[in-house]
Amino acid sequence: MLLSDTLTPAGHGQLGKIISPLSLSPSFSSRPLRYAVLGAGFAGLSVTWHLLKKSPKEKEMRIDIYDEVGIGGGASGISGGLLHPYSPKAKLLWRGAECWKESLMLLNVAEAAARLSGVDDSDDSFIVRRRGILRPAANTKNLIVLTDNAQNYDASCRIETIDEDTAQKLVPKIHVPFNPAFYMPEAVNVHPLRYLQALFLACQNVVNESSTSSHGQKELYLHKKSVQNLLELEGEYDAVIICLGAKADMLPELSGRLPLRTCRGVIAHLQLPANIREEYPDYAPSILSDAWLAIQGSRSLYMGSTWEWKSRNSNPNVSVDEASKALQELLPKVSAFYPAIKDWTFTKANAGLRAMPPLTAHGSLPLLGCVNYFVGENVAGKYWLFGGLGSRGLLYHAWLGNLMAQAVISCNEQLIPSELTAWKNINR
Repeated sequence: MLLSDTLTPAGHGQLGKIISPLSLSPSFSSRPLRYAVLGAGFAGLSVTWHLLKKSPKEKEMRIDIYDEVGIGGGASGISGGLLHPYSPKAKLLWRGAECWKESLMLLNVAEAAARLSGVDDSDDSFIVRRRGILRPAANTKNLIVLTDNAQNYDASCRIETIDEDTAQKLVPKIHVPFNPAFYMPEAVNVHPLRYLQALFLACQNVVNESSTSSHGQKELYLHKKSVQNLLELEGEYDAVIICLGAKADMLPELSGRLPLRTCRGVIAHLQLPANIREEYPDYAPSILSDAWLAIQGSRSLYMGSTWEWKSRNSNPNVSVDEASKALQELLPKVSAFYPAIKDWTFTKANAGLRAMPPLTAHGSLPLLGCVNYFVGENVAGKYWLFGGLGSRGLLYHAWLGNLMAQAVISCNEQLIPSELTAWKNINR
């Protein structure tokens, strides 16, 4: 049975339906395994899904998700959604091939849950848009790196080197200032909010299926509230998994102890006005360069993103002044490879606060691990951190969410690669 004390955000079809609140008060001694997941973005919902799927079938379990805004209400829900396993400064990202494949699997799970519920997946309400990503080089240095990538790509996400004429057949009016361009046909464009809503729906389905099986029943609650400090959860849960992104540093127990830099990014929404007949082709890919265009349909796209370092502003709303500054920064970058952007009209902007991890020998890696030491040595439960996904949350969330769930269930941090827990040795 699915249990929730809030609403899911308004969405398409049944993704936005109201779930009636129920109340259970099992005694502490007879309760099932209880886990708290703080945050309902990429990290939080991936961990929730994998906790439900990886936990022993015979064991009863309850998961409480805490997020003051709701599903996808933070930076995850407004991100660009361009998914591929490569870095602009290196070949494959750290564990890029594994993360890429795991993310595609979780996207399929979400799409299947949406179809089962009858949610429309037409081109203007997609969860995953499979049109590839076109990547013009932004400068000569970038061209060298991208050329190297194209010669050493992973077979599951190939890179094709194409000239400007071929690029213009994919995207009419595209400009390739540094020939050639690079096309990733298997790369995808994800609508983050619809994806997260559908993934939550998939979690609900697992819970509902458990109520009709002979195995242990699973329960899931979504609490539309914030947790002000970790100790207020002390004694309530077998484990608390902190998936709050930039807001993790705002918890008093972790404040100033995480090697994260915050960065606010503004994403602009643009549409073709009614008097412009020539639309963006339905088959055409999204575009990634010094700035990016995430295509939402033939007459709608997202453009991003800005980088305001050290910001503490997590408000998704964007003022007129902030939007104007973002357009002044983004439009010249986009015009360099897509001059036709001048025909599009700005409609609105959203912003998110990203938690950017430190640079290591393996690249900028997320922060994972048990953080009991930071909360207090005598805490009764286990506290875990899954954060610092930065601008690559969509790539990292699925594979690392799987590892985190297994580590939590087994109470074994050794299941997490040491590269992701090494930050604790420096910050104790």
